[in-house]
Amino acid sequence: MNREPRIRRVTRVEAFCRPFDWDWPKQNRDFIAENWKRRTAGKPQMFNGRVLLLQDVQFEQDLCRNIYFEVDYADFLGWIDRDYPDPAIANGFAMGALRGSDGAFICGVMGNGTTNAGRVYFAAGTPDPSDLRPDGTVDLATSLTRELAEETGLSEGDYHVDDEWIIVQRWPTIALLRMVTLPMTAEEGAARIRANIAAQDEPELEDVRVVRGAEDIDPERMPLFLQSFFGWVFDQR
Repeated sequence: MNREPRIRRVTRVEAFCRPFDWDWPKQNRDFIAENWKRRTAGKPQMFNGRVLLLQDVQFEQDLCRNIYFEVDYADFLGWIDRDYPDPAIANGFAMGALRGSDGAFICGVMGNGTTNAGRVYFAAGTPDPSDLRPDGTVDLATSLTRELAEETGLSEGDYHVDDEWIIVQRWPTIALLRMVTLPMTAEEGAARIRANIAAQDEPELEDVRVVRGAEDIDPERMPLFLQSFFGWVFDQR
């Protein structure tokens, strides 16, 4: 797979979940078990549920079509920690590019109890079976707003979500972003989110960070796909 970043706009995203017999976890059971034990040490809130990974993504004019399959979360983490050994599989997730009315963006700083402690990015999560509809489609739009609510405490009435999707492909990561705009400045939004975090019993975020321009891109703590997204956005200003 091409690991060079590619960014494009589409008006529609269709996602489906299909059965898929993934060989890699079956061939690496011992590593996955040991890796899970290491990853969960001191993090009792982590559990081995099910998540959805991408087995195929295609573009047709203004449409992005994704095909997912179900795996154990422990298998997913093992695949990540082995540096993505199966190049045919990708982590594809919906993400709200949260920004204030002044155009500055608001990223979360992941807390110590999460698998990505200290990392900086927009609220997001790998899709899971709760995102599945009875017809086998994956509701990525709802996944996006649910993750915003869980991590930032913001509800759908607090912001406007653009209809357009921005697809950032930096294999093995595919981020499906929508611009999410608050009716307040980024600093005001950040203060509100910090208050929401302080009121949560087990917050996923430890803080938030305002990103105004290229000078705020953090190559040490931001994933590559997010660095690509910000570079693309700020180049257009």
